[in-house]
Amino acid sequence: RFRHHVPEIACSFFWKSALPQLQQGIQKCFKVVELQRSAWSAALGECAPLLGSLDNLAEQLAALDAVSLNRTALGRFPGLQRRLQYKLLRAADTLLLKLGEKLSALQSVRDAISNQVMAVFQLYEQNGDAVGLAACVERSALSPSVADMLEWLQDIDRFYRDQFLKRKLFLQSIKPDTSSDLQTISQSWGALSQPDREGFVSDALMKVSFFVDSY
Repeated sequence: RFRHHVPEIACSFFWKSALPQLQQGIQKCFKVVELQRSAWSAALGECAPLLGSLDNLAEQLAALDAVSLNRTALGRFPGLQRRLQYKLLRAADTLLLKLGEKLSALQSVRDAISNQVMAVFQLYEQNGDAVGLAACVERSALSPSVADMLEWLQDIDRFYRDQFLKRKLFLQSIKPDTSSDLQTISQSWGALSQPDREGFVSDALMKVSFFVDSY
């Protein structure tokens, strides 16, 4: 009789250990998301003054293009207009390079979140059968279901992947010697933000706050 119950006892023990292991992995992942979200916001904040400087350069380039210095008192300085334009364009190049450095910080955030989400889903694949569907969809007053949290993590990962890719492609499309690109860069960069999806990240973190603090 004792031998007959050994598989059942072992299965129950495995289930009881598999579920907490998966929950702890999810908890760790949301902690990484919260930390990296702050790093993302900080990196975007550091882009703002660079974009403002590019706006100023764009205005100066537009003003320079709108006049012919040869017809003014400055016309006695041959090539002045061309040299001024060259100087402004090189300054724009420098600012774009600095924006590219900030892009590296955004990439680090994307990678940190993606790697952690991938680790959680690998953990789920290893333990999903032992945990069972019923346990995965079970909710409590302090904890959303495992299924819900995995879905939220997947959506969060997709959001940061999409945001990084859009900003990377946008910067690659900018030609500093094209004044129209520089004149619209700040506005176009801002248009890449997705407030609704950013709000989703905040909502998800709020929904799991008790769960994260309880493990």
